[in-house]
Amino acid sequence: MENFNTIENLKKYKHIHMLGIGGISMSGIAEILHHWGFFVTGSDCTRTKITDRLSSHGIYVSIGQSNLIDNADLVIYSAAIKENDPELVIAKAKGIHSIERCDFVGFLTRIFNDTIGISGTHGKTTTTSMVSLCFMEAGFDPTIQVGAILNDINGNYRVGNSDYFILEACEYVESFLKFSPKSAIVLNIDNDHLDYFKDFEHIKSAFSKYVDLLPREGLLVINGDDESCLDLRKSTSAKTITYGINNEKANFVARNITINDFGCHKFDVYYNNRFYSEIKLSVPGIHNVSNALACIALCNAYGISKGDIKYALSKFKGASRRFEYVGSYNNIDVYDDYAHHPQEIKATSEALKNKKHRQSWVVFQPHTYSRTVSLLKDFAQSLLDFDNIIITDIYAAREKNTYNISSQDLVSEIKKLGKNAVYISSFEDITRYIKERACPNDIILTMGAGTVVDISKMMLN
Repeated sequence: MENFNTIENLKKYKHIHMLGIGGISMSGIAEILHHWGFFVTGSDCTRTKITDRLSSHGIYVSIGQSNLIDNADLVIYSAAIKENDPELVIAKAKGIHSIERCDFVGFLTRIFNDTIGISGTHGKTTTTSMVSLCFMEAGFDPTIQVGAILNDINGNYRVGNSDYFILEACEYVESFLKFSPKSAIVLNIDNDHLDYFKDFEHIKSAFSKYVDLLPREGLLVINGDDESCLDLRKSTSAKTITYGINNEKANFVARNITINDFGCHKFDVYYNNRFYSEIKLSVPGIHNVSNALACIALCNAYGISKGDIKYALSKFKGASRRFEYVGSYNNIDVYDDYAHHPQEIKATSEALKNKKHRQSWVVFQPHTYSRTVSLLKDFAQSLLDFDNIIITDIYAAREKNTYNISSQDLVSEIKKLGKNAVYISSFEDITRYIKERACPNDIILTMGAGTVVDISKMMLN
């Protein structure tokens, strides 16, 4: 597949058809291409709010197989599309140029002169959102692709008219190695995606290769509280800036941290041991202090003023499904969170502890069999701080259950640790179970990367 190093090179493809267009990244690409004047169509197996949004913007979306592919010049397909997908088979039989999503995003990163990739096992979406708001506040007019709906841009993408392209750089299947970043943030390196990575050393190696992509004149911002992140300095010739809460030797450090009744933090930032600014966050959790430091370190290097950074971070209320307030009934608050890794669950439970409430109810939907079996004990440990624990069926995503694992195994593991937990399969039964037991001033939290979000909505209906 030839390189698209400019939009002009891409423009010889008049009709671009996208398989799996309803995905959070694919839909963002579709909107960007549509904005640039391409005729974009797509197909997906399920109608969702995202496909409806695409349709309302003039992008024709077929639910199920369509013949739109017959006249396409270029086909972009998501990683979820299998080789035997009927539309992909047709495209290859007709000799239509076909390219996987991560390869195409790689081409997009080369179209822009200044691509900023935010990576790490946890916190990518939130930090990408924070950086995006700071760049917008400064009038830098960036193009943005973020892995969730961000109210401040009314979607998961924004098309700007500058050389800045801010995006999440995901390590899964090492797709971020297709990108060409000028600057990068690495938030943390943790055990995850063990259906692909052989072990932790394999994961660290992928991040090393990623930062090696940075040019000599580029920038690397790394978490000084994470030893694996600090090791990345050996793998790049780019300028490196560190940040941390615990590492007093980091360039950017948070001190004098206080917390309010909503679990949100205020703190002083010190840059090279000199007072930089006071920052107030409107998103809960100490992990978001760390995310904000990463954002501040990068934005300062880009010349964004302290005032713009401070204001943008204070007004940021979070991306969708990141400890998101869904609503309340009978003085019971309902939240939803995307956490699907033990470290993410721990961060969310810590944030929840600092919100005033009577009791907490968590409904956790494990995500993928491979992750559940690999991190079973860690998942059990991470859930212990919730008062009431309900586990529902594992969300298979891309996998088949060849691991002989079930949600009952997680319940058993939690009980071994001396805490009660219940397994309930049906979302209707879960809703009924909690509604019969929850009391005023309780907090209900649905948690996971799958369909568990539906329960939070059912609670309010």
